[in-house]
Amino acid sequence: MKQVMMLLANGVEPLEMAAFTDVLGWASLIGTEEIQLIDVGLRPLIETTFGLKITPNYLLNEVNLNSFDALAIPGGFEPGGFYNEALSPEFLAVIQHFSAANKIIASVCVASIPVAEAGALRGKKATTYHQIGGKRKRQLIANGAIFVDEPIVEDGSFISSTGPGTAIEVALTLVEKLTDKNNATDLRTRMRIPTPSQQWYQTPQVE
Repeated sequence: MKQVMMLLANGVEPLEMAAFTDVLGWASLIGTEEIQLIDVGLRPLIETTFGLKITPNYLLNEVNLNSFDALAIPGGFEPGGFYNEALSPEFLAVIQHFSAANKIIASVCVASIPVAEAGALRGKKATTYHQIGGKRKRQLIANGAIFVDEPIVEDGSFISSTGPGTAIEVALTLVEKLTDKNNATDLRTRMRIPTPSQQWYQTPQVE
């Protein structure tokens, strides 16, 4: 059995969180190997980007980081307070722990920003939500990442993506890395998730 920590910051986006929950849940039910997703927060009650309130099953001080095989981080919105926790010392320390152990870190949308701020993407290819004006792109580059304008970017043990619409693909990529490609492909078929075209993978966000 594999264990994945899903680290939740206040202001997290529900869709990005749900992609990990559903895909890894299906993988545990019908896949070749059980993948247990453990949701962890820094506070007992989290208010998501759009006001949905959730209670994480565990607080950060209640888990042993060494027991996990991978880290999953959904992104969120600045107005929802996402960066207040996602860039906190406690949050960044978790990322640094997984990075030092060379374990998989899967981020969706702007969740690659705390990964970069933690120093984990220095010299690594990565992407993020490339909003007009390029603020998030500049943050990646300022922290030593090599920005790639593609919807899903993998470099070693790191997975990053460009927006909430990529969350399912990030989750499936995580399943593939934890198990194998055939398992991820079978899971996609059973969940009725369409396979993106090659053009989708190569179309930049901003011309």
